[in-house]
Amino acid sequence: MTRRDLLASALPALALAQAAPTRFQLACMTLPYSGHPFERALEGIKRAGYDHVAWGVNHRDAQGRPKPALAVDAPARDAAALAARCRDLGLDPVMMFSTVNLEAANALDAHLRRIEQAAAAKIPFLLTFGKTTPGEYETFVSNLKRMAPAARKAGVMVVIKQHGGNTATGEHCARIVREVADEGVKVCYDAGNVLDYENHDPIADIQTCWRDIRAFNIKDHRNTPKDEDCGPGFGEIDHYKLFAPMMRTGLTIPLTFENIFEPLVPRPAEATGIDALARRSREYIDTVLRGLQTQGA
Repeated sequence: MTRRDLLASALPALALAQAAPTRFQLACMTLPYSGHPFERALEGIKRAGYDHVAWGVNHRDAQGRPKPALAVDAPARDAAALAARCRDLGLDPVMMFSTVNLEAANALDAHLRRIEQAAAAKIPFLLTFGKTTPGEYETFVSNLKRMAPAARKAGVMVVIKQHGGNTATGEHCARIVREVADEGVKVCYDAGNVLDYENHDPIADIQTCWRDIRAFNIKDHRNTPKDEDCGPGFGEIDHYKLFAPMMRTGLTIPLTFENIFEPLVPRPAEATGIDALARRSREYIDTVLRGLQTQGA
């Protein structure tokens, strides 16, 4: 190896060592509160100590009927109004779901509408993914390529997460990001799904894609004694090892809590029980991050 080769191989490590610490935003999704009204979710998330929120998919209204947190065809002004309600409670919304698979026939138009909504709400990240089975890869990538410039122009980043199929692992997601080749598309890392859908080690997997990660979906997973997703710290994923590569990126990265529940036992029927689990999840991840920051990771 020549001296030039040696310096070239050391550049990524040198850049990491010189980068500023990552600024993490702990944001609870409203998704764990899907059986309760959206407003109750916001109240519980704030009481659990969060300053940021990510919008879930559906919530039950006061009559117990499920309805979208924000419909795909809702005007952008509705997204702005929903964001204002969040901020009035002291919760800054940082992510929303596309709710449309990237292989779907209407995927491009639906995502462009979601990008418009996110921009109106000043939400920086639009989360999306595809089917849990592989196929239609060209359509998947083509839709991302076509929406990426619009997202970038609107100040919104489209982030794909591990969800089986075309986005089975972080390595698969990094390949897609390279093919799209636009700063409007990056990765939202979901370690729980990597272990769940693929039975693949997320600690090894994150090494293949960490440079493309701009957000996290926080959930854990257990294979034993029952194959089940759960809240962070209740499963088999070592979050100290998971976050170690991400501690000095110089970026602002939201950590959106998608699953906060205990394994094996029934989920709380009352919203107050969800509040307690939201707080516990936040405190656990906060402990992990503070520990890593103390060690200079």
